[in-house]
Amino acid sequence: MRRLTGLDSLAGETFIDIGCGSGLFSLGAFRLGADTVTSLDIDPNSIACALTLRSRVNAEAERWRVLKASVLEHDAMQSVGQASIVYSWGVLHHTGDLWRAVRNTMELVAPGGMLCLALYNHPQNEEMHMKLKRAYNRLPRPARPMLASAYAAARLRTVVMEQKRNPIQYIRNYGEESRGMSFWRDVEDWLGGLPCEFASETDVESFARPYGFVMEDLLVAPPGANNEYRLRRVS
Repeated sequence: MRRLTGLDSLAGETFIDIGCGSGLFSLGAFRLGADTVTSLDIDPNSIACALTLRSRVNAEAERWRVLKASVLEHDAMQSVGQASIVYSWGVLHHTGDLWRAVRNTMELVAPGGMLCLALYNHPQNEEMHMKLKRAYNRLPRPARPMLASAYAAARLRTVVMEQKRNPIQYIRNYGEESRGMSFWRDVEDWLGGLPCEFASETDVESFARPYGFVMEDLLVAPPGANNEYRLRRVS
């Protein structure tokens, strides 16, 4: 949170988390002192998880709102109001309409505020990536582990050949090194992740400029991973 926002404290800031999932990013904003936090998600299980997280830290509902809403529904987004920081990590490329989602998200940023996004960079072989995802999703559930195992084997081959790592230790330590997921859960998560779109840093900057945003910071990820953007609304 500190790295992407460029701030050590969010005191005096208002914060919207679009696609909040479990609510962990929202919790980060809350603990960094944001005046208000608004968590949005379309998934009822995510909403329930974020509400549980909020109750565990005894946050007041007035300071931390948790709302069910779709980023693709313009009127629903407008009803949320604006914030000085709008944050969406690894979400908008899974909506099925990336640029509509980005546009609706940008409208929530108050003048002078910042937009923090993480979006998939184009993979090296985008066509093959998409074919693999579609094949996995079309398979009957009992057959999916076979494709997942083949994909996992290819990933582990890269770990051994290019990173010179022990594959067993890699799997055991994966949760500590990669977002808390187990290796096998991450394989399933990636293969099942449709809809899915990709965007380059040039795509994002060109789209955002006419809406009054300038690129303030950029962390470029390897192909297929999440680029991280910090955009400032200047008009």
